[in-house]
Amino acid sequence: MSAQILTPQTVSLDVDAGADSTEVISRLAELLAEAGRTTDPAELTRGALDREAKSATGLPGGIAIPHARAEAVTEASLAVARLSRPVDFGAPDGPADLVFLIAAPAGAASDHMKLLSSLARALVRPDFVASLRAAEDADTVVDLVDAAVNPTPEAATAASPAAARSAEAAATPPASPTSTDAAVGSAAVRRRALVAITACPTGIAHTYMAADALKYAAERAGVDFQVETQGSSGTTPLSAETIAAADAVIFATDVGVKDKDRFAGKPVISSGVKKAINDPDWMISAALDAADDPDAATVAGDAGAHGGDSAATTVGLGGRLKQVLLTGVSYMIPFVAAGGLLIALGFLLAGYEIANTPDGATDALGKTIALENSLWNLPSGGLLQYLGAVSFSIGSLAFFFLVPALAGYIAYAIADRPGIAPGFTAGYVATTVGAGFIGGLVGGLIAGVVALYISRIPLPQWARGLQPVVIIPLLATLITGGLMFMVLGRPLAWVTTELQDWLGGMSGTSRILLGIILGLMMCFDLGGPVNKAAYAFAVAGLGVASGPDLRIMAAVMAAGMVPPLAMALATTVRPQLFTEPERENGRAAWLLGASFISEGAIPFAAADPFRVIPSMMAGGALTGALIMVFDVQQRAPHGGIFVFFTMNSWVLFLVALAAGTALSAVLVVAAKQWHRSRTATGVAELQTVPA
Repeated sequence: MSAQILTPQTVSLDVDAGADSTEVISRLAELLAEAGRTTDPAELTRGALDREAKSATGLPGGIAIPHARAEAVTEASLAVARLSRPVDFGAPDGPADLVFLIAAPAGAASDHMKLLSSLARALVRPDFVASLRAAEDADTVVDLVDAAVNPTPEAATAASPAAARSAEAAATPPASPTSTDAAVGSAAVRRRALVAITACPTGIAHTYMAADALKYAAERAGVDFQVETQGSSGTTPLSAETIAAADAVIFATDVGVKDKDRFAGKPVISSGVKKAINDPDWMISAALDAADDPDAATVAGDAGAHGGDSAATTVGLGGRLKQVLLTGVSYMIPFVAAGGLLIALGFLLAGYEIANTPDGATDALGKTIALENSLWNLPSGGLLQYLGAVSFSIGSLAFFFLVPALAGYIAYAIADRPGIAPGFTAGYVATTVGAGFIGGLVGGLIAGVVALYISRIPLPQWARGLQPVVIIPLLATLITGGLMFMVLGRPLAWVTTELQDWLGGMSGTSRILLGIILGLMMCFDLGGPVNKAAYAFAVAGLGVASGPDLRIMAAVMAAGMVPPLAMALATTVRPQLFTEPERENGRAAWLLGASFISEGAIPFAAADPFRVIPSMMAGGALTGALIMVFDVQQRAPHGGIFVFFTMNSWVLFLVALAAGTALSAVLVVAAKQWHRSRTATGVAELQTVPA
């Protein structure tokens, strides 16, 4: 790290730099420009303000450390202002009078983090803060800061753990977790260790983004940290030694945690993956606080249970229900992908007639051909027809497991392994009685709750070994299956039938409204629970040979392709509005969007949600409405452009997709351009204010 990160020219003492954080940051950016540390103070200001928009940088004790990386910054630098009129930077105890603007080059992430961490740790020392407030001139401030972020061996000895503990004991109250950057100094006392689990329903994007966000936050806090990503590419479990050495565990998941018993007794902080992505510093800080709190929530020894009742550190009933339902959807998706694409391949090879059921037959034509023939006895239609029939039959059988898998893994998320048998049975019963997708949801919840309740019944020692493998599956399956057959089956089947009839009767504006709603849902959270709810709703209707259910699948797929394609288009036509990493993501988003992977737009939405997400929703709504107007039908549940042959009109599908993509791209470019122009205007106005 450079020894000259701060110079007297970038220090401003006892000044009135403005009425709000925007003006103060702009003033400090100008100081760095005058010192030759940045070629574009407006760009640096935008970066710091974007960071402020995500989470406040104010720390308790009247301190703020706004920070940003920007291509216009030539080297890692500091600008310091001691304000005569304190300004609010979002700290819990009031405005700040000491403001440090940290600027780093775009490619210098390591320098940025080291600078932020070193400075933040120094700021927990009351003697250091007091010296800054008492400094008579800029040279003194430079010497103090330089000694803090570039300690000499003598200074390092003085800043030993014992000295740090003494300093912290004399300090003002420590940073509250409500200030998201307070965690950067919370680990200055001693080296702590945390472990984490991240998992989202698809395990494609959110899982790994949350892991990276927590990792970088732990680096800023000086915490030893390891994370287990329970994602689609497989899981590398944390070792028993790592778990044992951890002071606390973080569960950042939207689905159930696999093998949760490994963490039994550990203080725990729980949230969805988006909390970890958007506010990782708070998560790290809260986990460290939990490690020191004897009354903190802990991971219980039995699956799915948490000790304690702290609302700040555990997922509430609504969050837990969301996790349970998304666990079922997550495990159902592989059946959707495999079954649906095999069915589509069958259509490609043998034609759509293999899905028809001839008069007097009980099975579809494709299944009959597959059962009655072989490679040594080909049907009259030849090899392609036979291979298509086999592919269609395998896909249909895989598709049959959608509802049982949904119910089975909902029950698993509630009661762990003992819930699988009653859950799968409940899903099969729901399919048998005609209750469909809704019946699977209800049956899975009942099976999980019943299995969990039975698992908590105290039994004699001799019977405990039989409880998970015999007693729980037997009683839970009997109770759940009985309820589904005797009480709930017919009402749930009636609800399903009425819903299908309602969809079948949709026409005109009501059908367009449905397309708009589905488009909005698909683009709202880009792979999150709302997106998955719309997708599951569409997949549940693929069992119908034609009609509104196939339109729903087309609307969902087309709208889900809009966000990544729109961001790819926006980064292509107006690259100057995006950072270099965003432009790289934009190039990758072309393929992700074409493949119907909505998560390709997540990096853009996470960085700028208030401009990106509404723009994506507008395009998705337009695409969904046009799909309904054009009466486009889609027989495959996944694949994007690679399953065009399963559509009744791929040309109109492309028209709807192009319209939504163009609208979203125009809106996001306009929003970013307007914001950029507005910020630049504000900076220009501030430049006229005398120093």
